[in-house]
Amino acid sequence: MNGESTYDASQIQVLEGLEAVRRRPGMYIGSTSARGLHHLVYEIVDNSIDEALAGYCDTIEVIIHEDNSIEVSDNGRGIPVDIHPKMGKPAVEVALTVLHAGGKFGGEGYKVSGGLHGVGLSVVNALSEKLKVTVRRNGKVHEQYYERGVTMTDLKVVGNAESTGTTIYFKPDGLIFEELEYSYETLSHRLRELSFLNRGVKITLKDLRTGQESIFAHEGGIIDFVKFLNRNKDLIHPHVIYFQNEKEGVHVEMALQYNDGYSETLFSYANNINTQEGGTHESGFKTALTRVINDYGRRINQIKENDSNLSGEDIREGITAVISVKVREPQFEGQTKTKLGNSEVRGITDSCVTEGLSTYLEENPSVGKKVIEKALSAMRAREAARKARELTRRKSALESTSLPGKLADCSFKDPSMCELYIVEGDSAGGSAKQGRDRRFQAILPLRGKILNVEKSRLDKILSNEEIRALITALGTGIGEDFDLSKARYHRVCLMTDADVDGSHIRTLLLTFFFRHMKPLIENGYVYIAQPPLYQVKKGRDVRYYYHDNELNQYLDKNGRDGVTIQRYKGLGEMNPEQLWDTTMDPEHRTILQVSMEDAAEAESIFTTLMGDRVEPRREFIQSHAKDVRNLDI
Repeated sequence: MNGESTYDASQIQVLEGLEAVRRRPGMYIGSTSARGLHHLVYEIVDNSIDEALAGYCDTIEVIIHEDNSIEVSDNGRGIPVDIHPKMGKPAVEVALTVLHAGGKFGGEGYKVSGGLHGVGLSVVNALSEKLKVTVRRNGKVHEQYYERGVTMTDLKVVGNAESTGTTIYFKPDGLIFEELEYSYETLSHRLRELSFLNRGVKITLKDLRTGQESIFAHEGGIIDFVKFLNRNKDLIHPHVIYFQNEKEGVHVEMALQYNDGYSETLFSYANNINTQEGGTHESGFKTALTRVINDYGRRINQIKENDSNLSGEDIREGITAVISVKVREPQFEGQTKTKLGNSEVRGITDSCVTEGLSTYLEENPSVGKKVIEKALSAMRAREAARKARELTRRKSALESTSLPGKLADCSFKDPSMCELYIVEGDSAGGSAKQGRDRRFQAILPLRGKILNVEKSRLDKILSNEEIRALITALGTGIGEDFDLSKARYHRVCLMTDADVDGSHIRTLLLTFFFRHMKPLIENGYVYIAQPPLYQVKKGRDVRYYYHDNELNQYLDKNGRDGVTIQRYKGLGEMNPEQLWDTTMDPEHRTILQVSMEDAAEAESIFTTLMGDRVEPRREFIQSHAKDVRNLDI
């Protein structure tokens, strides 16, 4: 990297102070739950990644200490330590104590950067009980201490340094966060993702609580990411298609590979931020992909002159793709600020994909032929699905009521107050219908196991009676017709038996929601009921226990004399009153909200559990068996 752009105190620009952060932490890190807690680490790591993007850092280490404090080190240039011209104190102290002070505001500090646009360091400092910064720069080691955002010591030179870099050590503040325990798995997912997106950067995660350690280093970058996502799928072509380009200061990287499945897996990133709501880079990719494949199909006469074009949906069936763009000044839009809005990126992405993919297909005609064959069969299936959908719509229009006969609906009409229990089997359905609060709780019993949608195309899915009943009851439509605003219930609760069959039915339902109604999960509408495993009676005292260890604790204290224990094999064994008391009464029930913290990991788990290949499924179940009572995704 040439040394033309200097990085010193004059580039740390000051915009405003820190007081608001401790009062309204949610505004800066999203929440004070586990999600916000982990966000602190991402903010610091993002600063190190910015150094890597600028070409000055290739090693990052994250350590979880035994007391859940965190240490992040990198071998970048080190935060500037010279005196800031406007503030009269060291630049590193300004970066740690002034909100919106950083090298990301139009100075020449960074060309592109991720993170929360310069608020990272100061926000982490404000929300930490204690923080220590160590800078190795200009042959010296500099150190400074803070407590809850307040500077406790001057910046001191404490030794000589042979290398350069920054180490931030911090302990999150118990007065701010509801949870203080770091999840190794959650951190490792994000660090793995960052290593895929920034080839050549080695990221180490160490957990001193357990001795666990992972090293993430992907020389193949997003090619390795696509291989990772497709690792348990049967591939249509062996090699990942990859191209990159830079136009008008926007760097575009693209990797894709087709498998023989029916779902589309597309992950897009802008400056390392996962743009879950898509944006201009994603629409540029989709437009170009559709055009290039159609043009190629016509050129080699696989799509005949009088045939209509393949749709984008047909062409994306079975695709796994990762799009990563690096933009000088990204504009994020959408509800969760994860949609890229820069209009110029659409055209740039389109032209990069058009050039890269056209060249690839010319050089690899056998791959092009297979992709078009798959898209043509998807088109035929889509046509069949359209007819099935129209038939479903016509039928429901003809019937006096369009809701399925077995649905016991609730009387409230406001969806935000209503919940639907999807119940396994008629006997449990009967108990649930009698035990529920009819005002806001609706019950839909399903017979047997629904179709495994991971192995089925949409036409087959729509001809399945149980799935049709589910779609009609929810009211949202599915796939491209999905409309969240039409949801008839804002809580959809899966209530299945606490046995192997119940777990399987629940996973089948979750797979269906994940593949065809993903916004239900993304918006927190899907829940899993937690029925008790045991009823324990001693005289007139009746208690319910949900885990073996709870039962054992009770027995250790009270002994077994005069105690009757009933183990529930299924929901149908409970009478309506018991089902209400334990599983459906909002005052006493436990329900788990299904969330998708890591979409790439969720994608991988559903493929592993519900796909065709047995070996990965066996490995997954064996390695996770010790962690779970029921397998919840």
